[in-house]
Order: sequence, then C-alpha cells, then structure tokens
Amino acid sequence: MKLKILFLVTVSFLFSVSLLADDHNIDNNTEFNVYTGMFDFSDDGKRSTLVGIQHQNEDLNRDTILGNLSPITGAMITADNATYFYTGVQAHYKLGALNLTPSFAPGYYNEGDGKDLGHALEFKSEVQLSLELPKESQLGFSYNHLSNASLGDKNPGANSYMFNFLKKF
Repeated sequence: MKLKILFLVTVSFLFSVSLLADDHNIDNNTEFNVYTGMFDFSDDGKRSTLVGIQHQNEDLNRDTILGNLSPITGAMITADNATYFYTGVQAHYKLGALNLTPSFAPGYYNEGDGKDLGHALEFKSEVQLSLELPKESQLGFSYNHLSNASLGDKNPGANSYMFNFLKKF
C-alpha cells in the first residue's frame, strides 16, 4: 500500500512540474522515469512489488558509434524494503514512435526484508521499450536483471519487469 501511495504522489508531482514547465518555456533537457512493477518475478518465494525513479540529463548526451549515450541515476524500493541506488549509462535508439533504451548501471543494494542477492555491489542490465506520447512524455515497459557478477559467495540474481512513465522537463 505504501508503494502505491508513493508512486501516485511521485506521478502527481511530475504532472504538476510539467504544467509549470510548459507555462514558462523551460528547455526540456531533463527526463524523469517513474516506474512500478515486480521485483524478482521469477522467484515465487521472494517476488515483491517495487517502485522507482530515474533521472537523465540530456545536456550530458553524447553521440557515439554505439548510439546516443547518456548517464542515468536512480533508486528503487520494494514492498519488502529492499533498496537499490544506482548510476550508469543508457543508450537511446529511436524507431519511429518507439524508443529502445538498453542500460547498464552498477549500484548499492540493501536487502531489507527482501531477497539476499549475495553482495552490496550489484549490476543492473536493463532494456526498455517505450512509446512516444504528446507533451514530451512516454509510456514504456522494461525488463532488468540484477547480478553481483559472482563477487559474493552466492549470486542468485533477480529478474524484474516494470511499467514506466517518462517525462521531459
């Protein structure tokens, strides 16, 4: 229940800020991605709902031979109070009205009352598919995998899926 309230408050905040940004002709160079979904959906014993937020600043984008790359920073929390704080890089590929966005981000994981992933340092590999909407917004679906790359004594990993709302400000 707490996660649903947190998600609704965050989305409401983003809509409010976007209305102010539209009224003041602010450059749309910052993107927030608010998401919710299922953490570790493939483990019946430890699956849990999650909410999160991610920030990306388009002023830091770089066109490379791998596509348009930009840094990302974000955080998520599960209903079992597991948290993950991360920073990394994402690529952006525009396919008409669709966007394909793979990313990689190392981060700090705290299991709370959730799943023990074996180490505090976890690596998130993710792929997101999103649809362009009016007013610099997108709706998307993403899948990610957390793993410690065998840094810990165990490496069970976690597979998650999320529904995303992205908004540029």
